[in-house]
Amino acid sequence: MPPHCPRSDCRYHRSRAGWRWIRYGSFVRKASPHRIPRFRCGHCGHTFSTQSFATDYWLKRPDVFRETAERLLACSGYRQIARGLRGAHTTVMRHSARLGRHALLYLWLNRPRGALTEALVGDGFESFAHSQYSPCHLNLVIGAQSHYCYAFTHSELRRKGRMTAGQKRRRLALEAEFGRPDPQAIEKGMAVALALAVPEPQSVCFRSDEHDAYPRALKRLPAHSFRHERTSSLAPRTAANDLFPVNRLDLQLRHNSANHKRETIAFSKRHQSTVERGAWLILWQDFAKQFSERHGGGTPAMRLGLRDRPVPIAELLAERLFPDRVELPEEWARYYRGEVVTRYLKHERRHRLKLAV
Repeated sequence: MPPHCPRSDCRYHRSRAGWRWIRYGSFVRKASPHRIPRFRCGHCGHTFSTQSFATDYWLKRPDVFRETAERLLACSGYRQIARGLRGAHTTVMRHSARLGRHALLYLWLNRPRGALTEALVGDGFESFAHSQYSPCHLNLVIGAQSHYCYAFTHSELRRKGRMTAGQKRRRLALEAEFGRPDPQAIEKGMAVALALAVPEPQSVCFRSDEHDAYPRALKRLPAHSFRHERTSSLAPRTAANDLFPVNRLDLQLRHNSANHKRETIAFSKRHQSTVERGAWLILWQDFAKQFSERHGGGTPAMRLGLRDRPVPIAELLAERLFPDRVELPEEWARYYRGEVVTRYLKHERRHRLKLAV
């Protein structure tokens, strides 16, 4: 039973009330299942199939989509995954991008509703894409008790830290040609992340380290009442640390993502890829991963009462989600459309497909 018309320009795309459809034969493909039923919309007249509602829709290798999803969480690089699956690394790249887009839709559709019942912990996970002259932050907002990641945003940074005279000259030359990243990027990114995590004004306890950008980010949200508690970044990063929830997610990102390993050659070549792989891992840790590998403890979604059991990856990928039916906030819609710019690339591909996810 098709749930709705998959065409976004049809009036029955968002609602099936009063919708009529007819069976319209089938077609045979090489991948399993081999015979796919087809249908015709009684309103717009377009035809579609059961594959139109599958997450592996329009893929040449749908047989390896779920395995790619699992291997991305096992700290494998694109080419390593491709060798194991006997395919091309570009296929894995496309699958990874689709997983990231699906994760954005799933996270927003299944987000907690209503007022927050716990404090929030915020921090930035720092990495880089394309080169070390192009670092970035994933601004994370985590529940203090549940460890649920309520929101994240991406911020492009300027290279900092100790550099040789040659590296400084290189940075100046790049900035002269491509421009300099916004010096307020972390402040703006954390403000947007908090706005996504707390959409309705309320009193919230926000915990962070002593980064100067965070108080300024809170001032950008005057409708909210934040109680800001700060912890030194030099404090031991144990479970007793107030920042442990966000430190734990930092460890998960570093431990389970090949593109964030120290001294790796598997680093992301585009900032867009950093966002997509980060979204997929956050979805997995929110809904599928037990708090403790040895002792269980439930997933963050279970701790919030969103689910009564861990959601396996097969279930996370069971149904295709349509962006016109989810209505992402603008920041995440920009990520979905592939508009996270890598400053030093001149011809980046954008996600402009109409019939595929």
